[in-house]
Amino acid sequence: MLGKLVRLGLLGVVIGAGLFWWITTPNVWEPEALANVDGDPDKGALVFAAAGCASCHAVKGTEGANKLSLAGGQAFETEFGTFYAPNISQSGEHGIGDWSFADLANAVSFGTSPEGSHYYPAFPYTTYENMEVSDIADLYAYLKTLPAVETPSLPHEVGFPFNIRRSLGGWKFLFAGKGWGLEGDLSAEETRGRYLVEAMGHCAECHTPRNAIGGLDRSRWMAGGPNPDGEGRIPNITPHEDGIGGWAVVDIETYLNSGFTPEFDVAGGQMAEVVENLKLLPPEDHAAIAAYLKRLVPLPRAE
Repeated sequence: MLGKLVRLGLLGVVIGAGLFWWITTPNVWEPEALANVDGDPDKGALVFAAAGCASCHAVKGTEGANKLSLAGGQAFETEFGTFYAPNISQSGEHGIGDWSFADLANAVSFGTSPEGSHYYPAFPYTTYENMEVSDIADLYAYLKTLPAVETPSLPHEVGFPFNIRRSLGGWKFLFAGKGWGLEGDLSAEETRGRYLVEAMGHCAECHTPRNAIGGLDRSRWMAGGPNPDGEGRIPNITPHEDGIGGWAVVDIETYLNSGFTPEFDVAGGQMAEVVENLKLLPPEDHAAIAAYLKRLVPLPRAE
């Protein structure tokens, strides 16, 4: 009887280990899904702006054309450790200059490195995974036009158990996967706004509160919450009186293009960077974002 129990226990361990290995295996695109997709660098420049790539990967404090030297190094302090934006310049040694289109697509859509390991979700791939392959191809084509910077990426400062990369597959199993925060019958303009906000703009990464292990609390979609770095709070951007309920569509459009609120305050901190990116988009995209925000469920500010 004891021997049978031991064998059953060992079988359970083997099955459990196999299940863990399956769940935590990094995902990648099937080659046929990426075949015959050609990128346009001019369109890619708009994807680059909408996705806010320079806001994280440019050297902190750089201005103008220097913001396109994507050497990384910016620090993001969280309760799980400090993460540093990597070099994503065209350096073959220190950046992504030798990456294929598939390498970039796997990183953006699944948080999977060219070596087949998991990236930390400080890189917002759980949002970018909703991006169309054609937009990733355009982004790839644009990145190829940018300079190489020979600056090594800084290592993340993450302690046990968060430094076990394989375990990130379990986190992805719980919180990754394509899907929208705003569902329902949307107009073409609202659908475009949803794509800009939820896929490229990754606004929920800051404006939606998180649970104890860092997953987005989708029941509080865009209701704001604590700043991950511990300084201040992220605003509620739902159409509730605690958020932007008093803002007209034109107020939102003006803010996205200039940074000025209806009260003549001005965007600061990280939002100032976001406005710098969004003002590069055409006016119809500003209108689409405003239409999307007005369709959100009004929620009181998350505490």
